[in-house]
Amino acid sequence: MNKKLGALALVGASAVVLAGCAGGSGATPSEAETGEITVWLVGTDTPDTAREYLKDTFESENEGWTLNIEEKTWADTSETYVAALSSNDSPDVVEVGNTQALGFIDQGLFLDISDIQEELGGDDLLPGLVDAGTYDGAFYAAPYYAGGRIVFYTPQIVTDPNPTTLDEYVAQGIAMHTDTVSGIYAPGKDWYNALPYVWAHGGEIAVQDGDTWDAQFSSDESVAGLEQLQEVYLGATNAPADGDEANPQVPFCAGEIAYISAPGWVKWSILAEADAENPGCPETYGKDLSAFPLPGLEEGTTAPIFAGGSNVAVAQKSDSPEKAKAALEILLSEGYQQLLAEGGLTPGIISAASSLPDDEITQAQAKALANSKFTPMSPNWGEVEAALVIPDALVKIAQGGDVKAIAEELDAQIEAILNQ
Repeated sequence: MNKKLGALALVGASAVVLAGCAGGSGATPSEAETGEITVWLVGTDTPDTAREYLKDTFESENEGWTLNIEEKTWADTSETYVAALSSNDSPDVVEVGNTQALGFIDQGLFLDISDIQEELGGDDLLPGLVDAGTYDGAFYAAPYYAGGRIVFYTPQIVTDPNPTTLDEYVAQGIAMHTDTVSGIYAPGKDWYNALPYVWAHGGEIAVQDGDTWDAQFSSDESVAGLEQLQEVYLGATNAPADGDEANPQVPFCAGEIAYISAPGWVKWSILAEADAENPGCPETYGKDLSAFPLPGLEEGTTAPIFAGGSNVAVAQKSDSPEKAKAALEILLSEGYQQLLAEGGLTPGIISAASSLPDDEITQAQAKALANSKFTPMSPNWGEVEAALVIPDALVKIAQGGDVKAIAEELDAQIEAILNQ
């Protein structure tokens, strides 16, 4: 976030054909001299150069073994993942959103990899994502990459950019809105971009009091943020109230967006060649592409953003856990992580950050991530995401519903899940 950061919608399920993993001979993992490792990566954020590096390096270091990469969607990372990881036909290594890792760990679906934490990077691992993959003192899911949302614009449409406060940003978005251009592109289901409005006004998602979670969307502070967001929905955007944040480069490259808050790596979708499978617009609206952190309530501050990203883990039911660990070590190697950094993804190992591009967009993301927050650290949080209660509530707000009443209903739904 997901992904992308937010990312990133990290919920839903779809039917997939599950690939077989490891050892077609039927030998036990300790006996197998040849076999196959399956790695599930989510979406298109991982660049092709990194995918090729993983496959080529693993196969050269493990004679007789092959590594297959299967691309999943964020919609697959709920029920589909649980079904696959629980089966006897499990993938070996999987990428998950950082907010999801704890739920999978709690269900016993990931292998404890504490024994190789030092080999994976130790103190060089990105601390926030280490926390996301750690449960009861054991390490289960390693940092993969992090990212944050920044506000993209093109000077071809926005002639007076860089508002200094959140109020100014919203006012500019409303002023630039026309029948064909969203001043601020804000589809209703994009809940990761809704959180900064709540957090900027001092609200929270949920807070823990002992063993009990208290949801906070209906607090005065959160409601103030949601009401400001409703101003955006009703006065600044043409995005569908029931739409999500997928493929934002499409309306951007059509010249239909003034401001859009999206993960930093969306830069590469916008700058993709016009004849690519997923075309961008490097010669039109992508030319002179610019970005800035979402401003906060006070001039000179930034709004807190969701710290998105991914973790990678070895499946508990992998047929070849030692080979899966070998693949994981490559994913966390300096060579591989540098390729992620060159693609604009904040790498999971700190030392690879020197390979990040030194440009305005990357620097804007770094500044935005310096003021970032996370979703509640509950093993049940993944169930909140899977239930779609937050995007469903935002759709109602985007349709003009009563914010306070919608927030109270949402809090009751979140508490029922977190406190079960």
